[in-house]
Amino acid sequence: MTGYSATAKWFHWVTVGLMAIAIPAGFVISNIKDSDKFVFYQIHESAGLTLFFVAIARLAWRLRFPPPPNPAITPAMRRAAEAVHHALYAALILQPLLGFMASNAYGFPLQGQLAYLGFIDLPKFMEANVPLAEWLQQIHIWFGWLITALVLLHIAAVVFHQAIRRDGTLLRMV
Repeated sequence: MTGYSATAKWFHWVTVGLMAIAIPAGFVISNIKDSDKFVFYQIHESAGLTLFFVAIARLAWRLRFPPPPNPAITPAMRRAAEAVHHALYAALILQPLLGFMASNAYGFPLQGQLAYLGFIDLPKFMEANVPLAEWLQQIHIWFGWLITALVLLHIAAVVFHQAIRRDGTLLRMV
């Protein structure tokens, strides 16, 4: 069975690392006192926006270099895997955009102390609009839960293939 290219593996594991930073930081933000939130916003927003850039590059790579065939899975499994992967790509691109727009709508563009990666000011593209910000924030939160569910499905499939079917699917990405 053929594995993914080194570049595809790099994209995958960088995505995993960024998600391991962005998702927990995002969940922590809503559960801590306001005076402690600033550093979590910096981490969450920078990891999330970096994830956006990586997801775009990863999608471009995948369109140019499709994944290798996996004869070990059934057509139904293939359709399920494709559905989860497509949903993850879409969510990983839309989620940071929603967060970026919500931050701007709240009146907190990624500038100054909130600059992307701590030093790259991004343009402010709208005036504060709290009702819009709240709406965008709710969708952003919903997408956070959706991404978490999709990642858990993905991990469950990996465990299923590795521990139960023992078909070597995991080895294609490591």
